[in-house]
Order: sequence, then structure tokens, then C-alpha cells
Amino acid sequence: MAANEFSDRRLSDLHIAENTPLPSPKTLFDEVTRTAPQATVVFKAREAIQQILSGEDKRFLLVVGPCSIHDVKAGREYAERLAALAQEVEDRMLLVMRVYFEKPRTTVGWKGLIMDPRLDDSSDIQTGLREARKFLCEVLDLGVPTATELLDPITPQYIADLICWSAIGARTTESQTHRQMASGLSMPLGFKNATSGSIAAAVNAINAATQPQTFLGVNRDGVASSVTTHGNPHCHIILRGGSEGPNYDSGSVAAAIARLEESGVSKAIMVDASHANSNKDHRLQPEVFENVIDQRVKGNGWIVAGMLESNLEAGAQSLSGPLETLTYGKSITDKCIDWETTERVVKAAYEKLS
Repeated sequence: MAANEFSDRRLSDLHIAENTPLPSPKTLFDEVTRTAPQATVVFKAREAIQQILSGEDKRFLLVVGPCSIHDVKAGREYAERLAALAQEVEDRMLLVMRVYFEKPRTTVGWKGLIMDPRLDDSSDIQTGLREARKFLCEVLDLGVPTATELLDPITPQYIADLICWSAIGARTTESQTHRQMASGLSMPLGFKNATSGSIAAAVNAINAATQPQTFLGVNRDGVASSVTTHGNPHCHIILRGGSEGPNYDSGSVAAAIARLEESGVSKAIMVDASHANSNKDHRLQPEVFENVIDQRVKGNGWIVAGMLESNLEAGAQSLSGPLETLTYGKSITDKCIDWETTERVVKAAYEKLS
């Protein structure tokens, strides 16, 4: 058989329908420029979060906001409301807005604003990256710190300079790629326990991400690179429950602290009041969050942070119908508590934290 009998066309890209080049991160930076005031918000928020995680800052960190951003207009309105509430409680709580653009999928479904900004399966990632960066700038202009879950390892090159705190989700905490990526990120970061509820993967992830790593990446010019990191010292665990039930109760928290201490990593804990901790029932989030705050007030200083999924309207809606029929301010992914409930829950926590 001749060596050249098989052409590259028959050996490569057999299942690729399209391969569209993206602008380099630097190109997008130049187009959607970070201002000095926005940079100041990011720097100060990261510093404050680091101090909360270490115990130097005694305030309670709360990451709160929509499950995902699909309508930037509604997202801006939420950010405006959160900015006012954050000022009311800033002496005891640091509020950071969930600005989630990427959604992990077990099989199929909407993958988030970056991957599908038009919500129509057109997958215009170039527009999605631009819209994500613009929206982050708008939130920072309000003085509101930003938080997101980083899913694709290339995404941080486009938006990480505008993120104050980030998470690695339950599905990706066990991923070597995400642990390596986390080791090079410039913001504090939380690893969620596995979907089973096991915290072993998150503990191992923290250990890995705090160490120097070398891996394949992309630089600001969009060129494939060998990336070597110092390790990220500001990593912590997020308890979000699992298939065997919630893990926000005092016994589960104590067990997590013991495991973290045994492993020699940070014992700072964030508790996610959504997902399996509320049995995916958004109406139970306030009850979970109240329990977490009570544990903190009773002396558990390692519970330094919480998370709520919150939107303008309660619940969630399907993306299956015409886009013009979508309810304004209502999630198209996980069910959220509404703004009125959010405000009540935050103010109640503020009073207890006195």
C-alpha cells in the first residue's frame, strides 16, 4: 500500500462541520477595554475575598445572583438592585454577583451566553465572548464585584481580568485540566464537592491547584503555549450537597473541616444553599441559608461564605418556546428565588451577623 494513499482529508477532521477562528484575547481586550475604575473594583474585591477566606476580614462573603445570564437587560437591573443592597450591608457582608456565562450539560441543552448568545443554537461564540466582556464591565461600573464558574479552559483568557471570584463546578472538580487552570488564575476560587456529595475530589483539587503546574494553554495573542504557574494560594471548598443528600448541616460541616485540616489545605468553607443542599427546590434556599448563618453566629468561624441562586422573578422557565414569550427576569436554567426573597434573606442574615 502506497504511503500517500490516504490523504489528510480522509484522516483528519472527519466529524468537524465547521472550524471558525476567534479573535485573540488581546484583540477583544482592545475592543472592550477595562477601565481604571473597573480594575480598582476587581483588585479591591479580590483582596477583600482573600482576607475573608483567611479570617483577617470578619465579614461574611455571599455570592448571589442568577443561575445564568441570558438577558443582559434583566441582568443589569439585578446588578443595580444588588449594588444598593450591598451598600446597606457592607460592614458585615460582602455581596458578589453571580455572572455565570457557561453552563455544564450532562447531555444537551443551552450552554450559556458565551456559547449561544442568541439562545437559538447558532453558537456565535465570538459575539458571546464580546457580550460577556461588555456585561462584566457594566456590572463593575456599578461597583459590584463579579463571580463566575469557569468551564472551558480557554475562556479565562478573554474575561478573567474582570472576575473577582470564580468556581469550578461539581462536574469538573475532578478534572486535571481544571485543576491546572485554577492554579494559574489570579482570583480566589472555590471547588465544589463532587455530584455524589464526596468532598475528596474537592480536597484533592485544592491541593493540586495550590501547587505549581505546567500545561497546554493559550496566550493573549491566541497562540498555543506551554503555561507554567506558581499555584493559586486562595482556593477553598464549596459544599453543595450531592446524590446522597444535603451537606450543609453542622455534622457535615464539621466532617469537612476535619478532612480539610488533615489534608493541610484551607479550612475556609462556602456553603451553596442551592443545588442538592436544597434538593433543587428554590423555595428551600432561605431555610438552608438561615441554618448556615446560625452556625456562623454560634461560633463556627470556618463558615466564611454562602451562595444563593437568585433572580428578579422566582422559579425557572423553558427555553423551548418563542424567545419573545420569555418572562423578563426569570431563569432559563436552575430555579431561583425572587428579588424580594433575596432582599429579605440578606437583611435577616445581616441582623444576625451583628
